[in-house]
Formats: sequence, C-alpha cells, structure tokens
Amino acid sequence: MPFIPTTAEEVRKRGWSELDVIFVSGDAYIDHPAFGVPLLARWLEYHGFRVGIIAQPDWRSKEPFMALGRPRLFFAVSAGAMDSMVAHYTPARKLRHDDAYTPGNRHGARPNRATMVYTSRLKEAFKDVPIVIGGIEASLRRFTHYDFWENKVRRSILFDAKADLLIYGMAELSILEVAKRMRDGELLRDIRDVRGTAYITSEFENSSYATIPSYEEISASKEKFAAAFRLAYLQQNPWSAQVVVQQHGNRILVCNPPSIPLTEVEMDAVYALPFEKGPHPTYLETIPAWDQIKNSVTSHRGCFGGCAFCAITMHQGKTIQSRSKSSILAEISAMTSKSWFRGTVSDIGGPTANMFGLGCSNSDAMKKCQRESCIFPNICQNLRTGDKPATSLLQAARSLEGVKHTAVSSGVRYDLLERQPAYFSELTGHHVSGLLKIAPEHLVDHVTDVMRKPGKKAFETFLVRFREESLRFGKHQYIVPYLISGHPGCTLADMLELALILKKMGIKVEQVQDFTPTPGTIATCMYYSGFDPMTGKRVFTATSDREKGLQKSLLLWHLPTERAKVMEALRALGHESDSGLLWGAEAGSVQRTKKYTTKKAR
Repeated sequence: MPFIPTTAEEVRKRGWSELDVIFVSGDAYIDHPAFGVPLLARWLEYHGFRVGIIAQPDWRSKEPFMALGRPRLFFAVSAGAMDSMVAHYTPARKLRHDDAYTPGNRHGARPNRATMVYTSRLKEAFKDVPIVIGGIEASLRRFTHYDFWENKVRRSILFDAKADLLIYGMAELSILEVAKRMRDGELLRDIRDVRGTAYITSEFENSSYATIPSYEEISASKEKFAAAFRLAYLQQNPWSAQVVVQQHGNRILVCNPPSIPLTEVEMDAVYALPFEKGPHPTYLETIPAWDQIKNSVTSHRGCFGGCAFCAITMHQGKTIQSRSKSSILAEISAMTSKSWFRGTVSDIGGPTANMFGLGCSNSDAMKKCQRESCIFPNICQNLRTGDKPATSLLQAARSLEGVKHTAVSSGVRYDLLERQPAYFSELTGHHVSGLLKIAPEHLVDHVTDVMRKPGKKAFETFLVRFREESLRFGKHQYIVPYLISGHPGCTLADMLELALILKKMGIKVEQVQDFTPTPGTIATCMYYSGFDPMTGKRVFTATSDREKGLQKSLLLWHLPTERAKVMEALRALGHESDSGLLWGAEAGSVQRTKKYTTKKAR
C-alpha cells in the first residue's frame, strides 16, 4: 500500500482532486503503528476517507500548511508523540539539542507549544476550515493545568489553541465518528456528544455532569488545583464517567467521558492496517525513534499500575486492550520479510509487558471502579493475573520461522511477576538480551507509597528470583533499574538511603531520571500544589534546581564527576563524615547506617 500522501503530486497520483482530512504532525512521517498520526491516518483511509499528512511543517509562515490544499472536512493537528515542551527542554529547563522524531536527530523541526502554533497557522491559511486537535500534548492539557516551563497555571489548551474540537486518548473511535458524521452533513460545531472529545461553549445544559473548580479558582488556590485534579481523575472510568465541565471566565470547557476501550477484534483491525513500517522515502537521514521501534511489536495498550508520575491513566486509560495472539504473530511474521530485519524482535509488549491479556474478572465492579491502581497498595481481588496468555505468546513468537531472538524491553511489573511464575521463567530464560529493564523508581517505602509503586521488599524478592532463574538457565544477566530523583515525597536523606540500599545490593546506575512535572499526572499535581490530590495529605517536594541536582548526584556517587556534589549533599545533611559508607572499605555493610533526616521537616 502506498504511503499516505504528503505532497500535492502524491494526492494526484491517487486520482484525488481533494482530501477529506489532513493531519498536521510535529513528528516526521514514519508509517508504523507505534506513531499516532500515521495510525489514525491509516484508520480513516481504511474507512474510505481520503487522507493526507503534513509532517513537521515550517511554522514560520502559512504556506507550508497549504501544501495539500483545503480539506473537505477538517484539519487534525498533533504536536507529535511527545509534548513539544518535553521534547525541547530538560528537567532543568535547559534546551535540548536533539529530537529523536526528526531526520538526523536535529532539534528545531517543531516549535514550542506546537499544537497552538500549528492551529494558528492553519487559521491564518484557511480561516473557515474546522480544526481538531489531539495527541499527547492536547490530551494531557485538556483541563486547566500546571505548566512547569512557565511555572504557572494555564487554561485548557482548547482556549489557547482556538481549535474547534479536542480529541483525547487513543482516538480511533472518536475521530472516526466525527469524520463520518461530518461526511454525512453535520457541522463540527454541532457535534457535541462524541466520547473522548472536549469543546468550548458559552451555555451548557445536561441532566448529569460533574463540575470541577474553575480556571480562576484553580489559579488562586493550590488546594482548589488539587481538588480539581482529583475530580477529573476520578472521571476516567469510561463506563461510569460523567461529562466534566470547567468554567473559564464566561465560557465553559465541556469534556465528554472517555471512549470505550477497543475490543480484541478492533485492536486486531487497527494493527492489521497496511503500514509500510518505515519512514517516508523522501527522508535521507536516520530517524532515531524509527531505529528504536522498527523491530518491536505492540501487544496491548493501557496500564492499571496507576503510578503517580505516569500520565497513561489520563490518556490510554487503565483498561488493558490486548490484541489476539494470532494478530501479533502475523505482524512478526510479516516483519521477517523486511530488508532491515536481522532476526531479532526487540520488544513484544506495551506500557507494561506482563499485563498482556489481563483485566478485571468482575464486569459489574469494573464499570463503577474508582481505584487509582489495580495493584497498589495491594492487588485487587477482581484482577485476573494469570500468565498463560503472555507466556504462550512469547513461546510462539520465538518459534516463528525467521526469528532468531525475541526480547521484552518495554519493562515489567515485578510485583505482578510473583503471580506469574511461568512468564517469569520464560522471560528470564529466553527474552532478556543480557539486561532486563526494571523500574523500581525508588526503594524507600514511604517514597514508593507516594509514587504508588511496590517498595523495597518486593524488589529484593524479585532480584533474588531473577538471579536464581538466570543461574538456572546458565546465563549471566543483569537488570537495568530505572530510578527517579526529585519525585514528590522524596528528600535528600531519602536519596542517600536509596544510594546505600543499591550499594548493598551491588547495583550501580549510570542514568537517573530527574522528575519532570508534566501535565496529567498525580505527581505533577503534588509538585505544584504541595498536596496528594487523592488523599489530601501534604507532600514535601524538592523544587530548587540545587536540591534536585544533589538528589540525582547521590545515585551517581560512583562517578568521579559527581563526587563534589555528593560531598555537598552530605554536608547539607550534616553527615559528611559518613562519606566512607559510599567510598570506604566499610561501605559494604549498609545495615549499620542510621536513618537520616533532613534539616528541613518533611
């Protein structure tokens, strides 16, 4: 199947005089289901719509946005696979110099706040053409939100972008319904009841809706900010959610309930679309994001972990939407015929690999559930945790003709692995390429409680089992732990305790993620408001660049470049004499260390 048209000439080759929908994206065009815009474009194409893509247009003038002419129905705008501010700036607000979604890994192919800029240029070029915005940036900024880069509360992106409709979440069902109804003659301004959409109105009448504090109230009160986040967060269950309204001055943001999750049949249909599985042929330079995902396969969507720092609940949702085993194997088999395939499938997974095939066993409970997580602080009694589907999938995948090795690199929940012995054995014995990615994020229990993650004991249990299983298979395998510094609830003393715990375990880390407050997460609400929105409790947060930097350095204590900062952190704690615990011969006995407390109260 040819690539989706990106030029007027490619449109003419299709025999079309105009397009129905034109997508504008902040990413390069890679025709692969891991990228949202190409997936939605193929989805609409499959349903009979004439679709085009304008990828990474030069936003400095309107002309690049006119390359494919005027669409008959609407423009669909996305900043890309990442929020454009996250793509451009580090957690220290320093400008990045690369962009993995751009040919040549070059920075600068998209603007800051790309959704707003693209929409503005389109309005300049085609004043009367409706514009629908979506993708991560729009989805997570659909309500009034805290913006870390400006350090202020911003109103819904719909008001600043001046778009006609916002689609949040994964969007297949929502955008298809909107397109069909417009094709049948409805005006976009009259389409107000589609799930997974939000719009602006001056008057609103509905018999059942939830009101959250207004933009003005939230801007004036951090307590109101936390309350508004909690109320919106609790409306993410698609079966019980109400319409959510939020006043912005004399206008009203109306957010309809989330889309119903895709069924297995629908998921299979989406991933069976005729993707070329590569970048558009006009690109002459390597696109790093493509290199990272080209050998990978998505088995499912959603995550019921409910981690505080993760936005999946507010975007994909916590319902696991799995493909069938036959669909996944068919995709892998087709991949083996590609010229770039060398026999290794780099990943079979989703947000959390070992959640494939899992879900709620009680449909009545599921439809009214308001738990943040199905596995924290304990595993829900209604959750199916059996590992037969995932184990069977991995066994079948590694047995396919043309496949030499299959890996799981998207991460696993090790607290779930305690109930998945067959999957654990299959994973350890056949799908670890020497290093297994695990995300404990922290190991001090009161911090992991704030994160909604399992604590130290669960990690220790996993580590022992992983090492035993690796030995049983005669393999030298190690874990790569993902850790976060500066997360709400974490003090400098907590980071020192974590560093000592890791040293005792014989683990050194080379990379640490400095917490970045991105829209749509519980942790970002904590960072800005100082409250856990779900409990109402106050939460300590490191907000200064100095303190955040010292926290990060403590986990990198073994690097010579970090030694000065580590000593500064120890002095701040009043325990510089304890440097020997990290660098001295006696450091192996961490059990002797005392609990540290910061000079600043938690």
